[in-house]
Amino acid sequence: MKSIKYVAFGIAVLPFLTGCEAMNQIASTLPQSTPGSTTSTNANSGTITQAEAATGIKQALNNGLQNSIKTLSATNGFYGDALVKVMMPQEAQKIEQVLRSAGMGKLVDNFVMSLNRAAESAVKEAAPVFVNSLSQMTVTDAFNILLGSQQDAATSFFKRTTSATLTQKFSPIVETALGKNNVSTYWTQLTSAYNALPLSNNKVQTDLNAYVTQKAIDGLFVKIAGEELKIRQNIGGSRNSSVLQSVFGWVDKQK
Repeated sequence: MKSIKYVAFGIAVLPFLTGCEAMNQIASTLPQSTPGSTTSTNANSGTITQAEAATGIKQALNNGLQNSIKTLSATNGFYGDALVKVMMPQEAQKIEQVLRSAGMGKLVDNFVMSLNRAAESAVKEAAPVFVNSLSQMTVTDAFNILLGSQQDAATSFFKRTTSATLTQKFSPIVETALGKNNVSTYWTQLTSAYNALPLSNNKVQTDLNAYVTQKAIDGLFVKIAGEELKIRQNIGGSRNSSVLQSVFGWVDKQK
């Protein structure tokens, strides 16, 4: 098995290459694992194969994804986290102010909680979507994530490859969750009444289902970005395999 120094050669010529071509050249400097090979990665010796690097990155990303999904799908996963909590739509904030000033703050709180419960229910369906995305990740994708300058390269990859499917998966779940306790019906009545007021210059047009669906997806990616940062900075020992220690440890030395 060749030394990971071959990767250093790939980095050295990076300025003379562009885009995917550069990443393909870098990846090609790593030896391929041979069929039936039992050689394992040794974090101390710094040796690694292309397949081991890609597999290790996928495993680490999968751990981060599972942690994000588990956290957000739990009760108060959204509602109890200020970073991702689903609030009233911005254009409906005047309605919220009116209701609270009229002593109906509890009603607003219950409504907001229902929005977050819908998001928490939807996130439970995210795992298969990300598993499919990971299965399609190529060696080039893995090295783009590993060697890219962006700290959220993996998150960007998942946004690009999963957003459309997540919307399809989440939307009916959110709709069902909002249907409980007549949340959707209440929203329609509330906005219709407000829009009918003569002083309502800014009409509320928000599609509540689409709004909560997007907020659920946005919150999920916020958490995924946080998990990715943990891997890159090895927070809490997140590089929990010899492959990750070798690959990201080498990257650290190049900074």
